[in-house]
Amino acid sequence: MPRDYSAFLSPAAGRESPAQPDPLLRRLGWQPFFAQQISVDQLIETPPVRVTEVHRSGLRILGDGIDMVVPPRADTTVGDWLLLNHDLPSSSQLLERKSLIKRRAAGHDRSIQLIAANIDTAFIVTSCNLDFNVARLERYIALAFDAGVTPVILLTKADLCKDPSPYVKDAEAISADVAVLTLNAKSDEPKSKLAPWCKPGQTVAFLGSSGVGKSTLTNALSGTDSAATQDIREDDAKGRHTTSHRQLHLLPDGCAVLDTPGVRELQLTEAEAGVAEVFSDLDALSATCRFTNCRHVSEPGCAVLAAIESGAIDEARLGRWRKLVAEDQHNTASLAQRRSKDKAFGKMVKQAKKHKSK
Repeated sequence: MPRDYSAFLSPAAGRESPAQPDPLLRRLGWQPFFAQQISVDQLIETPPVRVTEVHRSGLRILGDGIDMVVPPRADTTVGDWLLLNHDLPSSSQLLERKSLIKRRAAGHDRSIQLIAANIDTAFIVTSCNLDFNVARLERYIALAFDAGVTPVILLTKADLCKDPSPYVKDAEAISADVAVLTLNAKSDEPKSKLAPWCKPGQTVAFLGSSGVGKSTLTNALSGTDSAATQDIREDDAKGRHTTSHRQLHLLPDGCAVLDTPGVRELQLTEAEAGVAEVFSDLDALSATCRFTNCRHVSEPGCAVLAAIESGAIDEARLGRWRKLVAEDQHNTASLAQRRSKDKAFGKMVKQAKKHKSK
């Protein structure tokens, strides 16, 4: 007998108020945003599943009575929701995303790497040691803001630091809209301090360098040792890669947690809005410069330079803003050029095939 999927639909789409969704789907993060995109008929034929692991060889998907690996797809990442086509899994429909965190892929390929989809909160993890880097935190926060994800800075290893207050002060200065928490990842603090964001039906992600405690935090929330951990090097506080792939862990209390490998190179692309939000003070000032194309270097009537001279803005912060804006513009333009070339090449191939068939 076919499964009754009416409970998964959203009343917002003009349907009757449904019962609670399947407990597993709720733990996986099923929300009205996804339910309103589909109909009962679609659900019966193609049940919803979530991508919980990404490997080169395939994608692990979970759903109501479903746990399987399907072929990899370039357009799909961990956290995505699919309507599973049992006969041809590679043709499963990808549902519209609530959020998408992405970066420019490492190397010279001029492509985008999808990091995670449908995340509600991004815990940006750094340590109270040599790993702490304001510029890197700004990059992660820009990614989160641009994706429409709530960023929260977590300062780990605070228990091993004589005085964590300077780290807290520098982190809080990045943005008034980002909460900053200190915690001991190996204690009971993660469960209590992160509880406001780790609610049933929510999906959270730990982002940051290797060795900052992302996997330890995942284990602390789940109460298991499902995520492998490893100590950092004592000489430079750098970590080793213990998480080899992105994986969504389901917590007993109904929250989904994404553990990610450490990122060595975080290049922004198509993140103009996110950068502007991180540097909202500078972005607002730049709008009052005399010239609309002001580069804030030596132009007369530059409101940003005036703020630097008066001490209202830190010059180092201005330098980081310039760098991120330039980087994002360059990478965005490079990707646009590649897309244009790929589109032109696709047309050429299509025309060649059409000509050959005559």
